[in-house]
Amino acid sequence: MAASTSTSSSSSSHPSWTYDAFLSFRGEDTRKNFTDHLYFALRDAGINTFRDDNELRRGEDITSELLSAIQRFKISIIVFSRNYAASRWCLEELVKIMECRRTVRQLVLPIFYDVEPSDVRNQTGSFAEAFLKHEERYLLDIDKVLRWRRALIEAANLSGWDLTNTVDGHEAKFIRKIVEAVLREVNSTYLYVTLYPVGIDSRLQAITSLLRVGANDVRMVGIWGTGGMGKTTISKAIYNQFFHSFEGKSFLANIRETSKQLDGQVRLQEQLLSDILKTGKIKVNNADRGITMIKERLRDRRVLVILDDVDRLEQLNAIARSRDWFGPGSRIIITTRDEQLLKVLEVDEVYTAQEMSENESLELFSWHAFKNSYPTEDYMDLSRSVIAYSGGLPLALEVLGSFLFSRSRKEWKSALEKLKRIPNDEVQTKLRISFDALNDSTQKDIFLDISCFFIGMDKDYVIQILDACNFFAEIGISVLIQRCLLSVGERNKLIMHDLLRDMGREIVREESPDIQGKRSRLWLHEDAIDIFAKQEGTKAVEGLTLKLSRLHTVTFSTRTFIKMQRLRLLHLDYVHLTGDYEHLSKDLRWLRWHGFPLKLFPNNFYSRNLVAIDLRYSNLTQIWKKSKELFEKLKFLNLSHSHYLSQTPNFARLPNLEKLILKDCRNLFEVHQSIGDLNNLVLVNLKDCRSLQSLPMSFYRLKSLQTLILSGCSRLDYLAEELGEMESLTTLLADNTAIRQVPCTIVQLKNLKCLSLCGCKGSPSKSLSSHFWSWIFPRKSPKSVNLLPASLQGLNSLTDLNLSHCNLSDDAIPKDLGSLCALQSLDLQNNHFHSLPSSLGGLSKLQALHLNYCTKLQSIPDLPPNLKEMWAQHCTALERMPNVSNNLHLEDLYLGNCNKLAEIPGLDKQLKHIDAINLEKCSNLTNNFKKGILQEWPLSGFHSVFGIFLPGNDIPDWFTYKDEGPSVCFEVPRINDRNMDGFTVCIVYSSKIGYTPDLPTISVINKTKSTVEQNERPYSINLEMSYEDHIWQFNFPNSKSKLEAGDEVEVIADFGSGIDVKKIGVCLVYKSNIDGFDGKMIHYASTSNKDAIVFSDDGDASIDQVVIESKMGLGDDEVESSHGCFDDERGAKRLRCDHNTDDKAESSHGCFDNHREAKRLRYDHSAEMRIDDD
Repeated sequence: MAASTSTSSSSSSHPSWTYDAFLSFRGEDTRKNFTDHLYFALRDAGINTFRDDNELRRGEDITSELLSAIQRFKISIIVFSRNYAASRWCLEELVKIMECRRTVRQLVLPIFYDVEPSDVRNQTGSFAEAFLKHEERYLLDIDKVLRWRRALIEAANLSGWDLTNTVDGHEAKFIRKIVEAVLREVNSTYLYVTLYPVGIDSRLQAITSLLRVGANDVRMVGIWGTGGMGKTTISKAIYNQFFHSFEGKSFLANIRETSKQLDGQVRLQEQLLSDILKTGKIKVNNADRGITMIKERLRDRRVLVILDDVDRLEQLNAIARSRDWFGPGSRIIITTRDEQLLKVLEVDEVYTAQEMSENESLELFSWHAFKNSYPTEDYMDLSRSVIAYSGGLPLALEVLGSFLFSRSRKEWKSALEKLKRIPNDEVQTKLRISFDALNDSTQKDIFLDISCFFIGMDKDYVIQILDACNFFAEIGISVLIQRCLLSVGERNKLIMHDLLRDMGREIVREESPDIQGKRSRLWLHEDAIDIFAKQEGTKAVEGLTLKLSRLHTVTFSTRTFIKMQRLRLLHLDYVHLTGDYEHLSKDLRWLRWHGFPLKLFPNNFYSRNLVAIDLRYSNLTQIWKKSKELFEKLKFLNLSHSHYLSQTPNFARLPNLEKLILKDCRNLFEVHQSIGDLNNLVLVNLKDCRSLQSLPMSFYRLKSLQTLILSGCSRLDYLAEELGEMESLTTLLADNTAIRQVPCTIVQLKNLKCLSLCGCKGSPSKSLSSHFWSWIFPRKSPKSVNLLPASLQGLNSLTDLNLSHCNLSDDAIPKDLGSLCALQSLDLQNNHFHSLPSSLGGLSKLQALHLNYCTKLQSIPDLPPNLKEMWAQHCTALERMPNVSNNLHLEDLYLGNCNKLAEIPGLDKQLKHIDAINLEKCSNLTNNFKKGILQEWPLSGFHSVFGIFLPGNDIPDWFTYKDEGPSVCFEVPRINDRNMDGFTVCIVYSSKIGYTPDLPTISVINKTKSTVEQNERPYSINLEMSYEDHIWQFNFPNSKSKLEAGDEVEVIADFGSGIDVKKIGVCLVYKSNIDGFDGKMIHYASTSNKDAIVFSDDGDASIDQVVIESKMGLGDDEVESSHGCFDDERGAKRLRCDHNTDDKAESSHGCFDNHREAKRLRYDHSAEMRIDDD
């Protein structure tokens, strides 16, 4: 979705939205029905919505606090109902809302609920009755009444929703449409703050006074407080309020955790530079170089940088050690638990995070415990007791509230009794209420294990390990999630809040505050080192982590483990041990030892209880030689990146193995034949095992195998016919292998969903001898073989098929391709066929078809009916496309550099569905075809953010306003009974070879209202770099720019230095208000000041004549030469920021501070599937 911003020339300030949506409504009409349903629907959709619930306390005048608050909302939603105008409070709200629309560009969305829009606009019906009373009451203050009338007229003329004329009056559908529209308007630039923003306003005000935004100095402000006090929440709200006021901004979250990762400081430096410079991914070689880059690149920029959760001085030293690293006016905000860091940094101000007041605590707690802002009456006394024990800590209120949600009074009283026995006010102790409420000891052990060892790991992986500890982890983790002690994030990773993690670790520390060796879990580096150095491990230890650097060898004795006989979890990275491995615990379930130093796994290592072994980056050459030790419980074995490993183990000793990961074992040449006896094996990853030439025949007996990854096994040239017996196989990735022919039995794989053979060449051997004999005896050269079997019937579950870069010829693609009834994605890029099977059209579920660089392809048969995107770029022999008039789901069509293609039949009938059409360098397109789709595009609607790209050097005749260069000026005409729906922009451009174009920005400057609407529109693909002229035509909705009759407007296209914009044109698109017009769009395409030709959506230019009122008065001969800026000063047409002055524009466009860094948009359309085993 293209992002857009709006900037006022009348003020140097930018809109500072704190919240998303404000609801204005008449309580007695809709509070308990429509508005209530709408409010909760908006909240459920993640839209931060506010409604004023003070109706019972309202007096004659609206409160100043509410009026002040209204301007901090991005959107105001006005629910007009029968008695809306009877409320002076509502009318004053409306006046303020319309003022905010003009001054801070607030979006206003009117809803007409059980009232006609004309009654609101003209103050008739119930609105007339209300105003008779107002005029009597305010006889001496009639200006107030006039303000109310003007506000109603202005609001009623805005685009909104009328219940009676939308979705047949169905309220639920009506509300759904409103929520969808509001969601589209919420700018994704803003950070998510919190579900219930209680108490944020007062804290924002306090920090704002410390920041002094606008002053020219560089200020550093610290936010200090204990964990869970809301420091991050407050800093996000600050970011949302002020980031518009800076040239660059960056919010670096979770610095403490990020810096612990490999090259963590470098990653933070890269993110900081990328966020502010907006030039894509920036590479930093090392932390010292990163410091230099920050100084050099940011010292002249006014930036807002927020450093969240800093806990070490070296983090600040790497990112923001000195004020002179940043330009004048910059603001650096640091959140931390350590006040000493702020003192060392000598920050200008420190804000101490405040505990929540009693009322704030009650409200926040109530939202979590009752899903309301106030407790129910019979729980009030109990709620106040909980608040008293919470200590005003937001996280404690959230956790306790969630824990008590939907529980009986008896359970509440029991919990309160438990609270009374907690001896102090420490956060961890209070949060232990939820921990102590866990049903049994196994759930507590799960929580403690995760808090110490498994945060950030795959949930299913952890469940298997903890199940082996007899913890019943599936249900246990579910309970932890329900009680807000744990969550699951992206890619199924376990997430735990810092405060909850610290609580778990504090519980462990309290087991033995003074003697580390008597604690059940050891995770701190210093503690583990101390245990090894003193060999003080005890039987209390159940889990231990020690992570060292691969660059420094440190050796310890195995005797440390002698007393650790209950050790279940062991994590050692790049640790060297000497001594007898029989000392290690026989209860060990999880062994992670990256950089395992031995060449063989120790024979005397007791392994019968191990469930997961992770020895990535090991020095193993073999697993073992003579050991008879049985790994009977082992389910996961990961030996990835073990570059010396030449053979797999004898799998007879691993009878229950489920996942085998040997990624990048470069010297692995043999997989033991016993692998075929693994009845539970579901995943084998052999990616990039470059020495592997074959799989044992027993491999094909794996009936349970679901995922097989062979990609990058460049010497593997054969899959046996027995492949078809692997009945559970769902994913087969064999990219860039030497496989010449897939066995025909593959069609027996009824469950196969994903098949990727990218780069597998179905061609004869390229050996020197074969070349010699093919030259001597041409007829006796090796026979070419097809990669695929002659028929694909049977692969009824296949959804993804990648055959790109496979040298496929005409006879290599099975004729019954259409039998793949479940296929959704087909990638045939870079192949040598001339045509495709006619059965292609039978792929009823196909959504994506990729044919790029099929340079011999001449024609394409009928496309599948549900196809959404088609890529056929650089198909230089393509002459014929099928008729696409029935492809109602087609959204994206990319045919760039198909220079023999003349037309695409039926495309003009599908423009209302299509998002992007790229026909760059298609030099053989007929003029009639180009004219047809260009003329129909303005009537296609405003769903697309891309548009049409095709060869051309002139703006079409029907464009009303044209000019040379990147900008055009015009005045919006007045057309009776028409609403302007938007406008179409047409640009003639050429590319500079060798340049990467900026993300194009279209600026709409409304000189009448002193506003700027900027819209960065992504390319449908990376543009073809060519000196030849091309046309880009796209539609621009009026929903944001809000152009009205009489507005003087300039449209500017800014592509940066890589694209030369030669001409630009604008065509206005209107929608009729006449009854019975059926919503057909028309576009205004005249240059006279009297009559305009109005095109209907069937292209009939004679369908309508309308009278317009225009101030332009330009004849046809003036269009090309006289559409300059309205102040008659052409000046610079691209918006620029003068870096040598403060907020002063160089051109006559007004005071627009519009500095914009170059942005890149890269699309990766590769069908290669990646499975992350690390």
